[in-house]
Amino acid sequence: MFLVPDAVVRFFHRMASPPHFYAFTEKLMPWLTGLFLLLIVPGLYGGLYLAPADYQQGDSYRIIYIHVPAAWMSLFIYVVMAVTGGIGLIWRIKLAEVVMISSASVGASFTFIALVTGSLWGKPMWGTWWVWDARLTSELILLFLYLGVIGLYGAIDDKRTASKAVAILALVGVVNIPIIHYSVEWWNTLHQGPTVTKMDKPSIHVSMLVPLLLMALAFKVYYIIAMILRARVELVQRERNSQWVKSLIAEEVVE
Repeated sequence: MFLVPDAVVRFFHRMASPPHFYAFTEKLMPWLTGLFLLLIVPGLYGGLYLAPADYQQGDSYRIIYIHVPAAWMSLFIYVVMAVTGGIGLIWRIKLAEVVMISSASVGASFTFIALVTGSLWGKPMWGTWWVWDARLTSELILLFLYLGVIGLYGAIDDKRTASKAVAILALVGVVNIPIIHYSVEWWNTLHQGPTVTKMDKPSIHVSMLVPLLLMALAFKVYYIIAMILRARVELVQRERNSQWVKSLIAEEVVE
């Protein structure tokens, strides 16, 4: 039986405390910002300048360095929402609810970027901006799910009740994630099949693959930064009558 070290348990227990999360993330933010810059700069330079042109698509393929990481993030963030929503429902952990709702707008942004860049890429490749194939349609449904989560949360005044309703919606909507992922394998679509996540080996040259992976990591770090910033604001709003927020405001006033 696998046993989790006590230090790890204590760390996550402390992280569930709103004041500790607020203080810890304040110290973490400069490091995350530096890591993001270290990833995004070589990723963009490698993808837009160093990587060779594709033998079929020419330079138009370079939109993948935005489109593909954004599409990956749209799925990843929704899974995070569903997991944290489930944790909030089962264990009533306030921070899990905050992470869930703070992820929604970031995930919606990535999904929108994926749809727009996909259309820009599809026009020269397919001859059309949009087709109602399985991958594009299920990705559009994902955007509507994100917007539904955001709208439902804003429509309910009691944020604990709103979090429960949103968590249920997120858990129900998670069925769309495998549909998006496997749609190009289950149905005949215009969208190309997997190239990076193939089980044998990626059908993309390493000179193109490395910048793509750097961009994917950069987008993940950006998500963490954006989610933390939104979560800190959400926590302060929820805990505005608590002593630690009053002390925080008093310190800001003194400074």
